[in-house]
Amino acid sequence: MAPRYQERGDVRIETLIEIATLYYYEDVTQEDLSRRFSLSRAKISRLLQRARTDGLVEIRVHQSSSVGAELEKNFIDRFGIDRLLVSIDIRDPDAQRNAVARLVAAHLEKTLSPGKTVAVGMGRNVAAVADALVTPPCGGVTFVCAIGGSLRAGEHMNPDHICRRLAARFGGESETLYAPALVTDVAVRDELYRNDTVKLTLDRARRADIALIGIGDLSEDSNMVRMGWFSPQEIAEARLGGTIGDTMGYDFIDIHGRPAITSMQGRVIGLSREDLDRIPDVIAIASENTKAPAILGALRTGAIDTLATSFANAHTILSLDEATRLRPTSS
Repeated sequence: MAPRYQERGDVRIETLIEIATLYYYEDVTQEDLSRRFSLSRAKISRLLQRARTDGLVEIRVHQSSSVGAELEKNFIDRFGIDRLLVSIDIRDPDAQRNAVARLVAAHLEKTLSPGKTVAVGMGRNVAAVADALVTPPCGGVTFVCAIGGSLRAGEHMNPDHICRRLAARFGGESETLYAPALVTDVAVRDELYRNDTVKLTLDRARRADIALIGIGDLSEDSNMVRMGWFSPQEIAEARLGGTIGDTMGYDFIDIHGRPAITSMQGRVIGLSREDLDRIPDVIAIASENTKAPAILGALRTGAIDTLATSFANAHTILSLDEATRLRPTSS
């Protein structure tokens, strides 16, 4: 439903559309709009911003296809992935996340068909994909939680909610993993893996055609830090021990893609790195500019088939790869 701009002395929706049309399509300046509508120039500027925020105006900037193709070739040659989905750089983090999510949504719209299964992780980047879908649903797609749930995650972070939203947008079905995302130790995790209900859902996720996962880091804004999954001491010790991030909670890794040695390892209920290796198209999504080292570590695991990120991250990753690549030791 369109917002009602006639309230509180604001302009009507029809006027807002007219202002946006004149500005973006007919190149009428903000100063001329100010005189024409008897509004201050600052007010015109705020209304144009609101038109973009509310989706009345969508601005697309097209990168040179040759630049994107060359960058993708570098990633394919260097990391063995199948494709790179790379977004223009946007200063606002939420807008950047949405731009990357739109690329993933477009990829899904082209590749999904009735009967296919998608294993779904958690996180803001994965959640944003559901809101980015544009074309009519294909129907008949099953979205399966590939990691347990958490009350602290919130509606837009919990894999069950993300699965339901994706299923609603695609006209498919969702399947919940009835297990917590995090447990106290490996023994509890192993016991849950033996539970018939948990095992059945994870087995379906393992047979998925596509996996949607995020890449986490250990910054103050990371999911696991904000949700309090691990203590500050555990986080600090992990960083000192070389842990650079995680592939959406499945495995903690160092910058070389090796399993990190940390007490946090092995406590998340979900697919393992080996499980991801068997899924034909593992799509890793990471839009934040703090995640380049974690993305590099994830790429070096060999589990990723499709990477979706920003141009800035892509270039930083290539530079980091050069600087941190393990060189063979001379005998």
